[in-house]
Amino acid sequence: MANVVTSFMLWLCLISYAYTTIHAAPEWPRGRSTRFYDFKIQTMTVNKLCNSKQIVTVNNMFPGPVVYAQQGDRLIVKVSNESPYNATIHWHGVRQILSCWFDGPSYITQCPIQPGQTFTYEFTLVGQKGTFFWHAHVSWLRATVYGALVVYPKPGVPYPFKYPYEEHIVILGEYWLQDIVHLERQVVASGGGPPPANAYTINGHPGPNYNCSATDVYKIDVLPGKTYLLRLINAGLNMENFFAIANHKLTIVEADAEYTKPFTTDRVMLGPGQTMIVLVTADQTIGKYSMAMGPYASGQNVAFQNISAIAYFQYVGAMPNSLSLPARLPSFNDNLAVKTVMDGLRGLNTSDVPKEIDTNLFLTIGMNVNKCRSKTPQQNCQGLNNGTMAASMNNISFIKPTVSVLEAYYKGIDGFFTDNFPGAPFRFYDFVNGAPNNAPNDTSSMNGTRVKVLEYGTRVQMILQDTGTVTTENHPIHLHGYSFYVVGYGAGNYNPQTANLNLVDPPYMNTIGVPVGGWAAIRFVADNPGVWFMHCHLDIHQSWGLGTVFIVKNGNGHLETLPHPPADLPRC
Repeated sequence: MANVVTSFMLWLCLISYAYTTIHAAPEWPRGRSTRFYDFKIQTMTVNKLCNSKQIVTVNNMFPGPVVYAQQGDRLIVKVSNESPYNATIHWHGVRQILSCWFDGPSYITQCPIQPGQTFTYEFTLVGQKGTFFWHAHVSWLRATVYGALVVYPKPGVPYPFKYPYEEHIVILGEYWLQDIVHLERQVVASGGGPPPANAYTINGHPGPNYNCSATDVYKIDVLPGKTYLLRLINAGLNMENFFAIANHKLTIVEADAEYTKPFTTDRVMLGPGQTMIVLVTADQTIGKYSMAMGPYASGQNVAFQNISAIAYFQYVGAMPNSLSLPARLPSFNDNLAVKTVMDGLRGLNTSDVPKEIDTNLFLTIGMNVNKCRSKTPQQNCQGLNNGTMAASMNNISFIKPTVSVLEAYYKGIDGFFTDNFPGAPFRFYDFVNGAPNNAPNDTSSMNGTRVKVLEYGTRVQMILQDTGTVTTENHPIHLHGYSFYVVGYGAGNYNPQTANLNLVDPPYMNTIGVPVGGWAAIRFVADNPGVWFMHCHLDIHQSWGLGTVFIVKNGNGHLETLPHPPADLPRC
């Protein structure tokens, strides 16, 4: 992973394939400069964990290439699919203002790019800067198809903190020895849960705790007294993770590509889909210090990998073969450690928090067990109580259609979705403690491709409520096309009479970990027309149906209207 040094800002301004476009008035998000990237999705052979296997990557890089830009730039990324699998690319956290066609989730905004086909993504980074990432959004392909997207402030605009000596990208991931596409098909067909990852990785390296990995370690060389900016990204598939550096404090200054008030901690937790900037000062004695990534597993009876990935935060002058000082991670089920970090997140620029609400939505999220209906139950009904596992929002498991929801909506094609997703559960009860989690009670969900339609400009408050139908669990819920203010969260069932909401300085995020056995309240203004996926970023839960779609209707005039589809939009 290339180091990003101070001189990078000058290079970014002069980079040869960028050109500046000038507009008389900012009527359309065309971008200050345009930057071109060429992505080739292809297979490559890697040797890890004593095994050689083929994985799908972009440009034969694992992790994939870093995309660099500045706020206001336009990105044009040509994606050629040279792999044997369908593929798309999602630009995680990018709001895609008037560019919904390029958001990337398969069968939501586009059909997949089939093997041998190409598709060009074009979008402008309107009003956004910070740490993002891109990843595949088909099947579980994003286990290896991912990379960082770093967006710097406009020229002359400083960080709201002291400029660091150096920057580094740190991507957390999971690695399987099995073919990941075949693994997803196998798990879904079984009706049961997935196996844990064979290893965690830091920038693609598992580190010395795993077999045959003593030299497969990522390392950052640091100078005593200098402060380093780490762009943390959790690109993992099915597990949330703690991260810490031995004997060093982490000061959080950004979460999900939005500045926060500085908060210093010993460790952080990131769910899949979450990003964070932390500042670390090399203020210890010269030596080699472990950077550790371990599991946060909040669900009951869920198998997980309990061996930490290790990287090195190594001072210049340290003996190369010296033992590294171990990092202390919380126990795998330390909910208090997670809450402590969340309590410390406060937004830096929060003047536009919606104070008045037009639409209140209440969404239950959680697991289900459906009754076995297979003629071969030993093969297909390996879930709890000999059923099949599912997941749902408001007890509806989302089923992806055979054409994209966006195309069906834009062209007025009937039969692929219905607009009757409920804005509240069908019935209210003790969601956390009174859920029917024992047979023979009904733990099943309904299936459907149901969407919720919002008028342009609607001020939305959404309550996300965890349930104990099967097990309570922390769910990283991601909303495409928007960031939202996390105005509240808590344990137990949401109670509007007692909930303490923060309308002064809430964090502005795109992925929120709904607390295990608890709730989160988010607010946003529906001012970006299009079709937007909302789902759990644990991919097994997404495969089981934990998601829904919001359609935001057009407003008035061309600046509030979804443009026509691109000419090379893939066909199903």
